[in-house]
Amino acid sequence: MQARMRPSADEPDFNLPGVAPSRQKRSRETTLALLRAGADMLRTRSLAELSIEALCTEVGATVGAFYSRFESKEAYFNALMALAARDGEQRLGEMRRPSPDTDLDKLCHIIVSGIIVWMRNHEGVLRAALQHDDTRPDKWTPFKALAKATTERATPLLLPAVGKGRKAAKTRTIAFGFQVVLGTLVNAILNDPGPLSLRANEMETRLAGCLLLLLQAEIDQSTPR
Repeated sequence: MQARMRPSADEPDFNLPGVAPSRQKRSRETTLALLRAGADMLRTRSLAELSIEALCTEVGATVGAFYSRFESKEAYFNALMALAARDGEQRLGEMRRPSPDTDLDKLCHIIVSGIIVWMRNHEGVLRAALQHDDTRPDKWTPFKALAKATTERATPLLLPAVGKGRKAAKTRTIAFGFQVVLGTLVNAILNDPGPLSLRANEMETRLAGCLLLLLQAEIDQSTPR
Protein backbone atom coordinates (compact mmCIF):
# COMPACT_ATOMS: atom_id res chain seq x y z
CA MET A 1 0.00 0.00 0.00
CA GLN A 2 1.52 3.30 -1.08
CA ALA A 3 1.54 6.11 1.43
CA ARG A 4 -0.89 8.89 0.56
CA MET A 5 0.25 12.49 0.44
CA ARG A 6 -2.20 15.30 1.01
CA PRO A 7 -3.37 18.11 1.23
CA SER A 8 -3.47 18.54 -2.54
CA ALA A 9 -4.88 15.64 -4.51
CA ASP A 10 -1.80 15.40 -6.76
CA GLU A 11 0.91 17.73 -5.49
CA PRO A 12 1.34 18.70 -1.83
CA ASP A 13 2.62 22.10 -0.80
CA PHE A 14 6.42 21.82 -0.78
CA ASN A 15 6.93 25.13 1.03
CA LEU A 16 8.90 23.40 3.75
CA PRO A 17 12.18 24.22 5.53
CA GLY A 18 15.10 22.41 3.95
CA VAL A 19 13.22 21.65 0.71
CA ALA A 20 14.23 23.51 -2.43
CA PRO A 21 11.26 25.03 -4.29
CA SER A 22 10.49 23.44 -7.65
CA ARG A 23 9.00 25.58 -10.38
CA GLN A 24 8.92 23.01 -13.16
CA LYS A 25 6.22 20.35 -13.10
CA ARG A 26 8.66 17.52 -13.79
CA SER A 27 10.88 18.62 -10.92
CA ARG A 28 7.89 18.76 -8.56
CA GLU A 29 6.86 15.30 -9.71
CA THR A 30 10.32 13.97 -8.84
CA THR A 31 10.14 15.57 -5.39
CA LEU A 32 6.72 14.02 -4.84
CA ALA A 33 7.94 10.62 -6.05
CA LEU A 34 10.86 10.74 -3.61
CA LEU A 35 8.55 11.62 -0.72
CA ARG A 36 6.01 8.94 -1.59
CA ALA A 37 8.68 6.27 -2.04
CA GLY A 38 10.36 7.14 1.26
CA ALA A 39 7.09 7.08 3.18
CA ASP A 40 6.34 3.68 1.66
CA MET A 41 9.82 2.29 2.36
CA LEU A 42 9.62 3.37 6.00
CA ARG A 43 6.77 0.91 6.46
CA THR A 44 9.29 -1.93 6.44
CA ARG A 45 12.52 -0.32 7.66
CA SER A 46 13.77 2.23 10.15
CA LEU A 47 14.93 5.71 9.24
CA ALA A 48 18.54 4.61 9.79
CA GLU A 49 17.97 1.75 7.34
CA LEU A 50 16.49 4.06 4.70
CA SER A 51 19.26 4.45 2.15
CA ILE A 52 19.25 7.55 -0.05
CA GLU A 53 20.78 5.48 -2.85
CA ALA A 54 18.04 2.85 -2.60
CA LEU A 55 15.39 5.56 -2.43
CA CYS A 56 16.70 7.21 -5.59
CA THR A 57 16.92 3.87 -7.39
CA GLU A 58 13.29 3.21 -6.46
CA VAL A 59 12.09 6.32 -8.32
CA GLY A 60 14.74 6.41 -11.06
CA ALA A 61 16.43 9.56 -9.74
CA THR A 62 20.07 10.33 -9.05
CA VAL A 63 21.54 11.01 -5.64
CA GLY A 64 22.43 14.45 -6.95
CA ALA A 65 18.77 15.04 -7.79
CA PHE A 66 17.88 14.16 -4.21
CA TYR A 67 20.34 16.61 -2.68
CA SER A 68 19.30 19.34 -5.11
CA ARG A 69 15.85 19.13 -3.49
CA PHE A 70 16.62 18.27 0.14
CA GLU A 71 19.43 19.78 2.18
CA SER A 72 20.00 16.51 4.01
CA LYS A 73 18.36 13.24 4.99
CA GLU A 74 17.19 15.00 8.15
CA ALA A 75 15.51 17.72 6.06
CA TYR A 76 13.91 15.03 3.93
CA PHE A 77 12.46 13.29 6.98
CA ASN A 78 11.29 16.62 8.38
CA ALA A 79 9.36 17.11 5.12
CA LEU A 80 7.75 13.69 5.48
CA MET A 81 6.68 14.49 9.04
CA ALA A 82 5.39 17.92 8.07
CA LEU A 83 3.26 16.46 5.28
CA ALA A 84 1.85 13.79 7.59
CA ALA A 85 1.00 16.44 10.18
CA ARG A 86 -0.61 18.66 7.54
CA ASP A 87 -2.73 15.76 6.37
CA GLY A 88 -3.90 15.20 9.93
CA GLU A 89 -4.68 18.90 10.35
CA GLN A 90 -6.68 18.91 7.12
CA ARG A 91 -8.65 15.87 8.22
CA LEU A 92 -9.44 17.64 11.48
CA GLY A 93 -10.62 20.66 9.52
CA GLU A 94 -12.92 18.43 7.49
CA MET A 95 -14.48 16.89 10.59
CA ARG A 96 -18.11 17.99 10.51
CA ARG A 97 -20.66 18.04 13.29
CA PRO A 98 -22.90 14.97 12.80
CA SER A 99 -26.68 15.17 12.79
CA PRO A 100 -28.24 15.58 16.25
CA ASP A 101 -29.78 12.12 16.11
CA THR A 102 -26.42 10.35 15.63
CA ASP A 103 -26.04 7.99 18.58
CA LEU A 104 -22.93 7.72 20.74
CA ASP A 105 -21.96 4.33 19.33
CA LYS A 106 -21.90 5.71 15.77
CA LEU A 107 -20.00 8.82 16.85
CA CYS A 108 -17.27 6.74 18.50
CA HIS A 109 -16.86 4.63 15.38
CA ILE A 110 -16.69 7.65 13.06
CA ILE A 111 -14.05 9.42 15.13
CA VAL A 112 -11.89 6.37 15.87
CA SER A 113 -12.06 5.25 12.25
CA GLY A 114 -10.83 8.65 11.07
CA ILE A 115 -7.85 8.53 13.42
CA ILE A 116 -6.91 5.02 12.32
CA VAL A 117 -7.20 5.84 8.61
CA TRP A 118 -4.75 8.73 9.07
CA MET A 119 -2.32 6.58 11.06
CA ARG A 120 -2.47 3.79 8.49
CA ASN A 121 -1.73 6.24 5.68
CA HIS A 122 1.39 7.49 7.48
CA GLU A 123 2.34 4.40 9.47
CA GLY A 124 6.01 4.28 8.45
CA VAL A 125 6.62 7.99 9.03
CA LEU A 126 4.89 7.87 12.42
CA ARG A 127 6.92 4.86 13.52
CA ALA A 128 10.16 6.51 12.41
CA ALA A 129 9.19 9.69 14.25
CA LEU A 130 8.52 7.73 17.43
CA GLN A 131 11.84 5.92 17.14
CA HIS A 132 13.61 9.17 16.28
CA ASP A 133 12.05 10.75 19.36
CA ASP A 134 14.57 8.93 21.56
CA THR A 135 17.35 11.23 20.39
CA ARG A 136 15.38 14.21 19.09
CA PRO A 137 12.33 14.66 21.33
CA ASP A 138 11.35 17.85 19.50
CA LYS A 139 10.57 15.83 16.37
CA TRP A 140 7.46 14.23 17.87
CA THR A 141 6.05 17.58 19.01
CA PRO A 142 3.85 18.23 15.92
CA PHE A 143 2.11 14.89 16.39
CA LYS A 144 1.63 15.50 20.11
CA ALA A 145 0.00 18.80 19.20
CA LEU A 146 -2.13 17.03 16.60
CA ALA A 147 -3.29 14.46 19.18
CA LYS A 148 -4.29 17.29 21.52
CA ALA A 149 -6.12 19.07 18.70
CA THR A 150 -7.96 15.86 17.79
CA THR A 151 -9.24 15.53 21.36
CA GLU A 152 -10.27 19.18 21.47
CA ARG A 153 -12.04 18.91 18.11
CA ALA A 154 -13.89 15.71 18.97
CA THR A 155 -14.96 16.74 22.48
CA PRO A 156 -17.76 19.12 21.41
CA LEU A 157 -19.01 16.45 19.01
CA LEU A 158 -19.27 13.88 21.78
CA LEU A 159 -20.46 16.01 24.70
CA PRO A 160 -24.09 16.41 23.52
CA ALA A 161 -24.36 12.63 23.17
CA VAL A 162 -23.29 12.00 26.78
CA GLY A 163 -26.08 14.10 28.24
CA LYS A 164 -26.34 17.30 30.21
CA GLY A 165 -24.62 18.14 33.47
CA ARG A 166 -21.19 17.31 34.91
CA LYS A 167 -19.53 18.87 31.85
CA ALA A 168 -16.05 19.02 33.41
CA ALA A 169 -16.15 15.35 34.44
CA LYS A 170 -17.43 14.28 31.05
CA THR A 171 -14.83 16.36 29.23
CA ARG A 172 -12.09 14.69 31.30
CA THR A 173 -13.53 11.25 30.55
CA ILE A 174 -13.51 12.03 26.82
CA ALA A 175 -9.88 13.17 27.08
CA PHE A 176 -8.94 9.98 28.90
CA GLY A 177 -10.80 7.96 26.28
CA PHE A 178 -8.64 9.51 23.57
CA GLN A 179 -5.53 8.85 25.65
CA VAL A 180 -6.51 5.17 25.65
CA VAL A 181 -7.25 5.16 21.91
CA LEU A 182 -4.13 7.05 20.84
CA GLY A 183 -1.87 5.23 23.31
CA THR A 184 -3.04 1.87 21.99
CA LEU A 185 -2.46 2.94 18.39
CA VAL A 186 1.01 4.35 19.12
CA ASN A 187 1.95 1.08 20.84
CA ALA A 188 0.64 -0.87 17.84
CA ILE A 189 2.71 1.26 15.47
CA LEU A 190 5.89 1.17 17.53
CA ASN A 191 5.85 -2.33 19.03
CA ASP A 192 3.01 -4.25 17.36
CA PRO A 193 2.60 -6.44 20.47
CA GLY A 194 -0.69 -7.98 19.32
CA PRO A 195 -3.17 -9.45 19.39
CA LEU A 196 -4.39 -6.74 16.98
CA SER A 197 -2.23 -4.84 14.53
CA LEU A 198 -2.89 -1.35 13.23
CA ARG A 199 -4.21 -2.82 9.99
CA ALA A 200 -6.65 -5.23 11.58
CA ASN A 201 -10.27 -4.22 10.93
CA GLU A 202 -11.05 -5.43 14.43
CA MET A 203 -8.81 -2.67 15.82
CA GLU A 204 -11.37 -0.05 14.78
CA THR A 205 -14.25 -2.00 16.30
CA ARG A 206 -12.45 -2.73 19.57
CA LEU A 207 -11.14 0.80 20.13
CA ALA A 208 -14.46 2.42 19.25
CA GLY A 209 -16.06 -0.01 21.69
CA CYS A 210 -13.57 0.91 24.42
CA LEU A 211 -14.27 4.62 23.94
CA LEU A 212 -18.00 3.92 24.01
CA LEU A 213 -17.77 1.92 27.25
CA LEU A 214 -15.78 4.66 28.98
CA LEU A 215 -18.33 7.28 27.97
CA GLN A 216 -21.27 5.07 28.91
CA ALA A 217 -19.75 4.55 32.36
CA GLU A 218 -19.60 8.32 32.77
CA ILE A 219 -23.22 8.61 31.65
CA ASP A 220 -24.23 5.99 34.21
CA GLN A 221 -22.59 8.04 36.97
CA SER A 222 -24.68 11.04 35.91
CA THR A 223 -27.97 9.13 35.76
CA PRO A 224 -30.09 9.34 38.93
CA ARG A 225 -30.83 5.93 40.41
